[in-house]
Amino acid sequence: MYAISNIYWLGTKELRSFFRDYVLVAFVVYAFSVQVMAQANSYSQEVHGAAVGLVDEDHSELSRRIGRAFLPPYFKVAQSITERDIVPLLNSGKYTFVVDIPPNFERDVLGGRNPAVQLNVDATVMVQGGLGAGYAQEIINKEIADFLSRAEGAPPSPVNLVVRVVFNPNVTTAWFTSVMGIINNVTMLAIILAGAAIVREREHGTMDHLLVMPVTPFEIAMSKVFANGLVITVAAGFSLYFVVRTLLGVPIAGSIPLFMVGVAVYLFFASAIGIFLGTVARSMPQLGLLFFLVFLPMIMLSGSNTPLESMPPWLATVMQASPSTHFVSFAQSILYRGAGFEVVWPHFLFVGIVGGIFFLLAILRFRSTAAQTT
Repeated sequence: MYAISNIYWLGTKELRSFFRDYVLVAFVVYAFSVQVMAQANSYSQEVHGAAVGLVDEDHSELSRRIGRAFLPPYFKVAQSITERDIVPLLNSGKYTFVVDIPPNFERDVLGGRNPAVQLNVDATVMVQGGLGAGYAQEIINKEIADFLSRAEGAPPSPVNLVVRVVFNPNVTTAWFTSVMGIINNVTMLAIILAGAAIVREREHGTMDHLLVMPVTPFEIAMSKVFANGLVITVAAGFSLYFVVRTLLGVPIAGSIPLFMVGVAVYLFFASAIGIFLGTVARSMPQLGLLFFLVFLPMIMLSGSNTPLESMPPWLATVMQASPSTHFVSFAQSILYRGAGFEVVWPHFLFVGIVGGIFFLLAILRFRSTAAQTT
């Protein structure tokens, strides 16, 4: 009880120190509000409102049907242009796609002569260009197939393929990037706040005061995990409830409280890394450099940005030993697929065990550093 009391009072001291640092408070608020919204709205990978130009040299029913098939929200209504304007308009960036239908196109289609349709794509708009080219090809092929089936009286296809997209029916990038932004920010701030708390005590000279008090290094480190973890947990919960679900309109399929329990478990691991880096760094700039060396590989290889299946098999196997990978896995299971505790408990257990080991190692490092200081 005496140790718990020390951790509590040291933690409240840490909270008061945090809230007096207005820059750090503003950074936490920004990370879980403005940054999440900006990441959700700016990093879009869907084709939306792409400008289309149409060069109709055939002026037939089929060519007009193809032109009318490019519709919102994927494309803007196709605008008629001339052949000599294709290059200048693409160079000026006015159109992302230009469809050039040659003369006698409908006659050649009906005659089975396989005429060519030219699709010009502005590849500087890389994501829209790649996806939109596939969409345009599907639209043109579908219109030609429908036209031929009606003109020749061909029987309909015996198979009706129905595509069902689960968990994200509209394949909206914001549904993914907003939640992944919160997950990445939890890791980022847990490392920064825990490490900065250690460095700040050393720079302000208050670490010596703490070490001569009747408290142990474990209690000092645990108080920082308690205070900073509380701030991050509250900020992440606020971001999920009000920013993601209310402002961005992203539906959360699972239990947010269950996810917050997983965040609390994961914070032992992330805070342990921050404490360890805080004992190594001698100043805030050094902590910043060490942070990037640790944080970027952890996040880029955790599955939050790219799936593990797209990595080399040996690297994907190695990353299974990282709690950050399991954190991303159970976060996606809970928030996207509505998984319950019976599904995610193995991830909770793994993160808890590995996080506890890392926390003990960080405490040992902190204790040895404190002994050298005294």
